[in-house]
Amino acid sequence: MDKLLHLRVLSAVIGIPVIVLAAWFGDWVLWLLALSVFTMAGFEISDILKGLKLNPSKWMIQIGGLFIFTSAYLYKDEYLGLMYVFLVIVSLIMMAFLYPRVYPVDVFGNLVAVLYLGNLIFFYLTRELENGFMWLLLLLAATWISDTFAYFVGRSLGRHKLAPVLSPKKTVEGAIGGVLGSALTAYIFGIYQQGGSVGIVVVLGVLIGIAALLGDLVESALKRQAGIKDSGQIIPGHGGFMDRFDSLLFTAPLVYYVVSLFII
Repeated sequence: MDKLLHLRVLSAVIGIPVIVLAAWFGDWVLWLLALSVFTMAGFEISDILKGLKLNPSKWMIQIGGLFIFTSAYLYKDEYLGLMYVFLVIVSLIMMAFLYPRVYPVDVFGNLVAVLYLGNLIFFYLTRELENGFMWLLLLLAATWISDTFAYFVGRSLGRHKLAPVLSPKKTVEGAIGGVLGSALTAYIFGIYQQGGSVGIVVVLGVLIGIAALLGDLVESALKRQAGIKDSGQIIPGHGGFMDRFDSLLFTAPLVYYVVSLFII
């Protein structure tokens, strides 16, 4: 086992219990955890945007995230759409009045950052669903196991590059392993928790595996264009918060809407 893998395992041993415990308590504890991750990832994506030759505003990204998270805490998903529209309109108005001190591309970068990282709010909202703790456990387990299966299957069996320019280490075999891992996790969850809903839960597991891969590739595209390897160095073996939670940015809204619209 190499040093990097040791660090990844150590971080997981420390981090996973903290996240699961916050998920168990839910309410403001989980909300605060999700907001904290957004805050740290917000600083990281600001540096990425600078690498893209933009001039992002860290305070605008953080304030935008606080608006979204506060709305979700007070009203769940009832006013999220309105909040997103409000943020877009206010940002565009500021762009008009602050030009040329603030260029349009910089405002667009801020907005993309807020909307992209704002998907973390669905991590909190999933807990608010009926039987939310178990759905949140499925979200976390399937996402993490997908990443783990993809890593080990790719290392042992990987032969065909998935996206050689974007992410040279990713392989088709690893991607398939990741999807199978999340599907297996969902199958076990479906048997022991959902009874007759096993089929749709397994489909959800497959979608989680695909979404986790897409989330990883999206961040890889941002980092590749910005010319950096990791979004940060704060989490040993994983890099930054965006490196660790990039998949959840795609899997969290997926699970929330699939469960709320088609299962419960």
